[in-house]
Amino acid sequence: MRKSSFLIWPIVAGVLAAIVILQLFPDLLSPQINTVEIREAPVNERPASSLGEGPVSYSAAVEKAAPAVVNIYTRTLVKQQANPLLEDPFFRRFFDFGNRPQRDRIESSLGSGVLLSHQGYIVTNNHVIAGADDVLVALRDGREARATVIGTDPETDLAVLKIDLPDLPSIELASSETLRVGDVVLAIGNPFGVGQTVTMGIISATGRNSLGLNTYEDFIQTDAAINPGNSGGALIDAYGNLIGINSAIFSKSGGSQGIGFAIPSNLARQILQDLVEHQRVIRGWIGVEVQELTPRLAESFGLDEARGLIIAGIFRDGPAHLAGLQPGDIMTAIGGVEVEDSRSSMNQIAALRPGDAIDVEILRNGKAMRLNVQVGERPPQQEERER
Repeated sequence: MRKSSFLIWPIVAGVLAAIVILQLFPDLLSPQINTVEIREAPVNERPASSLGEGPVSYSAAVEKAAPAVVNIYTRTLVKQQANPLLEDPFFRRFFDFGNRPQRDRIESSLGSGVLLSHQGYIVTNNHVIAGADDVLVALRDGREARATVIGTDPETDLAVLKIDLPDLPSIELASSETLRVGDVVLAIGNPFGVGQTVTMGIISATGRNSLGLNTYEDFIQTDAAINPGNSGGALIDAYGNLIGINSAIFSKSGGSQGIGFAIPSNLARQILQDLVEHQRVIRGWIGVEVQELTPRLAESFGLDEARGLIIAGIFRDGPAHLAGLQPGDIMTAIGGVEVEDSRSSMNQIAALRPGDAIDVEILRNGKAMRLNVQVGERPPQQEERER
């Protein structure tokens, strides 16, 4: 009996110890499972939005900007001959069509524009009104007016119109320099002629160039739907301020595919002021022809990396020539900004005003140099040569 009691107590103690351990560590009997911890934000700590602002609604921004966005209708008179055989040299030998009447054909198109001044100045795309004989502007409040073309700038695809009506609305401009990828934007225009329409998206990228659309490209890319008829309309921020002029879409179908481009508001402001005040666009110019520095060319120059632009030609008595630049020099920085490609550098120089002084850093025979160049005004005939 004593022997059996001696054996029972250790067993009872072990069972009791096992029960205590299982109570304290219940996971010992459960299989090991990987878990992920997700922190849910409490409902009462989510950002609150006032009516008309933020994620609830952008109606306040639209109400602020939409009155200054106009619809543009153009008419172009196209003269065409009544008989297509007039263009055939064979039939011209046997028939005299010289006095046959010609039939006129009217082509119409539509687009959008933005009132940037209560004086009636409207900025739109040049391709919206190019070649038009008659331009009609329709406001959101129902008023209409014939527009006068103040000036055009095909290099940026911008044009300035003017209408004469009392009490005109105008949009407020925000600096396009402060834009960030991910900012909410709204596109306002007249797509397909259905009437004023608002679409929403974000800024997908800034500083887009080398697209082959314009000579000077510094586009804002957005996924806000931009369709035919939106051209020249407003791209606004979430507060109703203009940040860009809708210009183009990248599409294989002709409709929006989430890749649209707008011209920054800072550039639109400059073009407007130049065309109104000087009847032309004033751009900086230093008078050089450049070539991209490829890896093979960099190797031939004894450089470790292909960074810079080779000066292939100098315009005699131009700003670069007077400053001492020579063909064969490699520009590495302009105004303290490292050279990336020819188009970006051209845009940078064009944004300067005649008379400005700018430092140009170059490599000449492997030696680094810095020259100060007095910027001149780009002659119109040189627009394509400094690309």
